[in-house]
Amino acid sequence: MEWGSESGAVRRHRIGGERRDGPAAAPQLEREALVQEPLADACGGGARTRKRSGEGSGSASRGAGTGLSEARASLGLALYLLALRALVQLSLQQLMVRGAAVGHRGEFDARRARDYLEHITSIGPRTTGSPENEILTVRYLLEQIKLIEVQSNNLHRISVDVQRPTGSFSIDFLGGFTSYYDNITNVVVKLEPRGGAQHAVLANCHFDSVANSPGASDDAVSCSVMLEVLRVLSTSSEALHHAVIFLFNGAEENVLQASHGFITQHPWASLIRAFINLEAAGVGGKELVFQTGPENPWLVQAYVSAAKHPFASVVAQEVFQSGIIPSDTDFRIYRDFGNIPGIDLAFIENGYIYHTKYDTADRILTDSIQRAGDNILAVLKYLATSDMLASSSKYQHGNMVFFDVLGLFVIAYPSRVGLIINYMVVMAVALYLGKKLLQPQNKTAAYTKDFFCGLGITLISWFTSLVTVLIIAVFISLIGQSLSWYNHFYVSVCLYGTAAVAKIIFIHTLAKRFHYVNASDQYLGEVFFDVSLFVHCGFLTALTYQGLCSAFISAVWVAFPLLTKLCVHKDFRRHGAGGKFIAFYLLGMFIPYLYALYLIWAVFEMFTPILGRSGSEIPPDVVLASILAGCTMILSSYFINFIYLAKSTKRTMLTLTLVCTIAFLLVCSGTFFPYSSNPASPKPKRVFLQHVTRTFHDLDGNVVKRDSGIWINGFDYTGMSHITPHIPEINDTIRAHCEENAPLCGFPWYLPVHFLIRKNWYLPAPEVSPKEPAHFRLVSKEQTPWDSVKLTFEVTGPSHMSFYVRTHKGSTLSQWSLGNGTPVTSKGGDYFVFYSHGLQASAWQFWIEVQVLEEQPEGVVTVAIAAHYLSGDDKRSSQLDALKEKFPDWTFPSAWVCTYNLFVF
Repeated sequence: MEWGSESGAVRRHRIGGERRDGPAAAPQLEREALVQEPLADACGGGARTRKRSGEGSGSASRGAGTGLSEARASLGLALYLLALRALVQLSLQQLMVRGAAVGHRGEFDARRARDYLEHITSIGPRTTGSPENEILTVRYLLEQIKLIEVQSNNLHRISVDVQRPTGSFSIDFLGGFTSYYDNITNVVVKLEPRGGAQHAVLANCHFDSVANSPGASDDAVSCSVMLEVLRVLSTSSEALHHAVIFLFNGAEENVLQASHGFITQHPWASLIRAFINLEAAGVGGKELVFQTGPENPWLVQAYVSAAKHPFASVVAQEVFQSGIIPSDTDFRIYRDFGNIPGIDLAFIENGYIYHTKYDTADRILTDSIQRAGDNILAVLKYLATSDMLASSSKYQHGNMVFFDVLGLFVIAYPSRVGLIINYMVVMAVALYLGKKLLQPQNKTAAYTKDFFCGLGITLISWFTSLVTVLIIAVFISLIGQSLSWYNHFYVSVCLYGTAAVAKIIFIHTLAKRFHYVNASDQYLGEVFFDVSLFVHCGFLTALTYQGLCSAFISAVWVAFPLLTKLCVHKDFRRHGAGGKFIAFYLLGMFIPYLYALYLIWAVFEMFTPILGRSGSEIPPDVVLASILAGCTMILSSYFINFIYLAKSTKRTMLTLTLVCTIAFLLVCSGTFFPYSSNPASPKPKRVFLQHVTRTFHDLDGNVVKRDSGIWINGFDYTGMSHITPHIPEINDTIRAHCEENAPLCGFPWYLPVHFLIRKNWYLPAPEVSPKEPAHFRLVSKEQTPWDSVKLTFEVTGPSHMSFYVRTHKGSTLSQWSLGNGTPVTSKGGDYFVFYSHGLQASAWQFWIEVQVLEEQPEGVVTVAIAAHYLSGDDKRSSQLDALKEKFPDWTFPSAWVCTYNLFVF
């Protein structure tokens, strides 16, 4: 009888019987293991016609009934991953690696810093241009700096300057726009040796906050840390070689204006050779080094050498600089406009309350302040006494691979060394797999075919897993249950994570049952281990070729599993997948899996809160499902071989399917509410309310339309669906309609985020009448010799205004007096200018030049000005206050009054 005509049961019985022939049969079995038999069909088609036995006398076999126990394997893997996750969590909660000598002379004292923090936040929200920001906070900072100066050591000299810069620049952030600022505030302190210094290191924070937020973490705590670092350094009896400049900037939330004013205009800026920027994307926890450079690897080495409680990752740097995260910091200004290298640090935990009323001082742990202060003090002291600072340009070439190990220490090495390491690892894999794939064909044809079939099956399992979770995510979004996991993250794991795992197991179970019918478990386990190794090696090669320093992760995921395989290979061949093999295998995977879970925590810590404020156009469930599917693929890769080593996977699949189904039904039923009003752990829904009066003028200056209402923007994908039951008047009948002929749809956008938030509501309301209304007028209109029209405007108004421009058909905006003179368009083709001023600013006068290619009866350009009242009495209206009161306590409605005027020229 031919093998191809036997039933699966008979074939398994025959193979099992051959394995039970005892040790005497081993030589024959080993000879048969890689012998190729005729195939009935290509990979994946038809019945298998090849017979393979185990690779040794102790081979475990499905037919023999000696495979790996499904229950033990599943439980063991689950406990293993949970133990690693617990270890990661323990390392993250352990803020202080070593106890600091708090209160001792020469040491950072978090209690003093907390006192500074509480005083600053007690002032309230500090928007640029408000008395709270420009007068009260500045006065407090100057008072504390004066007290520090009195206590300082005679070895040092302290100089203080209050800068009020005016300037303009363009930036490609948020699709591109131009910024103009006038008379904003910087408080600058220079600590230098008594004899002076020619070089300096800069420490930067910002004391302003977004509207309606006390801004404790963003960024009052950083300014408090800097005050205490200034005190410690100034009282030290240790001489500095270089100056340390402390910049307390007052307009970072106005899209980095104050840092631009300092680095482009202040006389001390020319001294700066490196900087440290202190920021926040969350509240408390550990401060992460998420950007360095550009180049200048000596800066990373300085952090590695000096920081007492390191927390840094080149992965965070490359993710942030890719633009995936819709945020930016003063780091960009110093890098792009000052050509200065630096280090960017930020608190990243609990981003749910970032930029909300909940960002209060009591939510920041004293240990977080202490560890940040210890690190900043140590790194600044190191740089201020470093010989490299004076000649930093000599050390600017190349990048660094750097990452911390559970916050205990940092591993850092030049990227060129990383390149060598990566390709050495690739070569090791090439030798390992080449030995199997490139032997004489009569020995390896079976393995080669099974290897590439296994590769195809693995990729198919990953692809179908991704498709499955995306289908679920799209369905959840369509039925209006998006973000159900926002307040219950475990729900997303139970829904999308278990679905991804179940689909991967299902595909491999089908392959095991119907494709690899005659193969021994050991043989298949080895094949699929090699497949996973090959895939990760492919990732390593691709990332290294792209020049990404993050390729070190793939190197870890290749090198340690390969070493593990080489160490357990003999025992595996002799005894199969026994307890000893499992123990050593899991031990060998400890480092790559531990670091993967460490990075996965950071990914979800940052991205989950962001998905609650990423606008109405990006389905957050689709994004989260994709991330979870990707994490599942990575974490399952070296455990796929367990599917083939196990006797069965039925119970595991049944359990995962049951968990996924229950989670799916609960989500669809609306059991989980996405937001939280829990005072201990709030996760609020963010809503912007603008009470606006809009006036539209025609070419002759006549008013053609005037309306007033409360313009409502929800900052997440759910829109107002959760608000409508509480405030019935906010429903789809008042959805805002785009004014097609007006720039940015004719609404008073504070920043050009119109492409992220397309769902708006416009609730009719009485007109607003600010006590200090904005005034916009055309100063002059000139015809230039080169067939263009030069329009000069003058504007007066509140501290924050937005200016919009749209050219008509046949016209182009050729130049203007803003930025570097070249107009920059926002997404959609319109032009957006963000304007702000401090106190006592003069009228804003600027010009635009429109090149007219073809005269149009409706004019050449449409312009509009929106005035935003973010502070003072003009900020409020009775209708706005009444509407805010109706919002449930799990929301954060940020409200202000504004006016909008449109003109045609």
